[in-house]
Amino acid sequence: MDLDSARGALIEEARDLLMSMESALLTIEDESVSEDEIAALFRVAHTIKGSAGLFALDLIVDFTHSMESVLDLVRSKEVTIDGIMISLLLHCKDYLSLLIGAVENKTEHIDPDSKNRNLLLTQLDFYLNTSNGLKVLEVDNPIEKDQQTSRDDAHWHISLRFAKHILQNGLDPLAFITYLATLGRISYIYTITDKIPPLAEMDAEHCYLGFEIDLESSADKQTIENAFEFIRKDSTIRIIAPHSEIQDYIDLIHSLPESPKLLGEILIKGKSITPLELEEILHIQRSRPERPLGSIFIEENIVAAPIVEAALIKQKQSADKKSQELKFIKVEAGKLDFLINLVGELVIAGAAANLISKKIKDPSMFEACTNLSDLVEQIRDGALNLRMVQIKEVFDRFPRVIRDASKDLEKQIELKLIGTETELDKSMIEKLNDPLMHIVRNAIDHGIEPPQERIAKGKPAQGELTLSAFHESGSVVIEISDDGAGLNKERILKKAIEKKLINKDAVLNEYEIYQLIFEPGFSTAEKITHLSGRGVGMDVVRRNIEQLRGEVEVLSEEGTGSIFRIRLPLTMAIIDGFQVQVANATFVIPLDLVLECADLTPESEQHNFVNLRGKVLPFIRLRDLFDLPENTAERESIVIVQYGQNRAGLVVDKLIGEFQAVIKPLGLLFREVKGISGSTILGTGQVALILDIAQLVQFAHKKSHIEQTSQIRHLSIKTPLSLINNK
Repeated sequence: MDLDSARGALIEEARDLLMSMESALLTIEDESVSEDEIAALFRVAHTIKGSAGLFALDLIVDFTHSMESVLDLVRSKEVTIDGIMISLLLHCKDYLSLLIGAVENKTEHIDPDSKNRNLLLTQLDFYLNTSNGLKVLEVDNPIEKDQQTSRDDAHWHISLRFAKHILQNGLDPLAFITYLATLGRISYIYTITDKIPPLAEMDAEHCYLGFEIDLESSADKQTIENAFEFIRKDSTIRIIAPHSEIQDYIDLIHSLPESPKLLGEILIKGKSITPLELEEILHIQRSRPERPLGSIFIEENIVAAPIVEAALIKQKQSADKKSQELKFIKVEAGKLDFLINLVGELVIAGAAANLISKKIKDPSMFEACTNLSDLVEQIRDGALNLRMVQIKEVFDRFPRVIRDASKDLEKQIELKLIGTETELDKSMIEKLNDPLMHIVRNAIDHGIEPPQERIAKGKPAQGELTLSAFHESGSVVIEISDDGAGLNKERILKKAIEKKLINKDAVLNEYEIYQLIFEPGFSTAEKITHLSGRGVGMDVVRRNIEQLRGEVEVLSEEGTGSIFRIRLPLTMAIIDGFQVQVANATFVIPLDLVLECADLTPESEQHNFVNLRGKVLPFIRLRDLFDLPENTAERESIVIVQYGQNRAGLVVDKLIGEFQAVIKPLGLLFREVKGISGSTILGTGQVALILDIAQLVQFAHKKSHIEQTSQIRHLSIKTPLSLINNK
């Protein structure tokens, strides 16, 4: 198989498996050892090993083989998993991530960290050697020796019915049988050909064969099952152990679609059963249906009813999760982006068709365009939903970060994840990891105090860090909160003055003080650690968030804790907009942020404020902001918008109405301009600017402190935009 053509799928699968491995290890450490979690760990190592083996990635195969062997000992309860082993396996996961990264960079034959590899293999070998030593002692026992000898005379019967599409998946049935032969001696094999269709109907890419195999092997059942790990889901595999009861063969015959007599004859030829036993099988009728095992346990007082009920619920949840997983398919990101771009162009073309239909005034044409618009809107929503993913994808990376940092800093920290099901555009998810990582590390290092210090302050020894996400006013809000020491405003101001970021006599409100921590090189840390303290990171946080058309806000109370609140738009592709006009320019406001519209009268306007039903509301005129020609009409309208908890008014000449806006990025010349988040193409072909409501609301509240509006009415566009830019 060509590695280059399957490299992306291999990398994505391996990374998903490694994330599930990390999650399982952390679950075991926080809760208790579960057989399901241990089995999941083993499957991760085994699957990565098998996938890497298909492409001769020897560095991965050899390393995962050692991991798999240790996990097999844990699974068979020969070795106990503890905190030390969990740490070792987490380091193994990190090293495997490096190996997968090497595959992505096409340097898979170069060891990215040979020193670490040797150290990890030595630690894994310790568990293997310890276990082997115990096995030698056990075999030396004469009684155990006799039992071992009797087990070596093992006659296994295996029924295989391969899935029809196995060949299309690049898997060869013969390879599995050949591998089975390495576990012992295949004494008999019979090929089932009942499903082979006539030659004219046969598909060369389909597998129609089944096999009945008798294997003489001293291997255990789990080892034999592992030979079929990659086809277990879709194929039918039945394994009967040596010296099994006659009922096991009865169950086998009843579970397979072939004739019982044919299967019985195959079992006789393979010496699995005798002719007399076959005669007995064919005449046995089950006297009563089988009872569930849980019912038997309850009736015989082996297990309490609540425990059985809890086990059944957990089993159902696991089955539901597996069935849910089968509903997902993976699509290349480039194909999805291409689809979104086409949908965007379709929205623009639909808007143009609507304009033409209004000019023609043909009822049938108008009805057809209306139906087309409805369909386009549904296609738009469906296409955008394809790119929406749960923020859980980002949040799930932090339990490991908290665990490692807590141990390094000798702190006790509990992580709470809230709203993990909140959905966000995939393109944003990928860019959120670094900003969140910087904030979380700062909270761990500088925010949450050591246990002794917390106890002295009357706090619990264990600190609490919470990551939460929720929707609010057409945006996604992500909050990172802790119950640590909080931010020291006096120290921030002192450091800002030292770095000449502000003047000594500057008067700043709380919001402006906390925004200083996002300046490049700014840090109030008394010492530098491997987590933070160098003044690098928080400026990157703000820059990355602003590139996503979002904003970051800090709330803090000294001694109580801090909250970093990130607010982002739902999507960066297509939005429902509200068109307004000022002079000859058209602007688009995200519809989710529009509360209401009203006429602006001279009586209601007073010094940058408007009296809205008895409430004072700051506003700005887009005409003044963008230096547009004076209004020739006497009437003006005001659009009330809200971003977060703040409201403001935007004064415009004309209200046009709702509009589906395809967001187009601004050119390099306008990329740093505040107050404008992008552009869109109208149905007429005209370009309209999309307003950045977050920046405009903030600017309106700042501007409300200026008493004379004449100071900005005749300024050019550069001046107000520089004001918005906090210059």
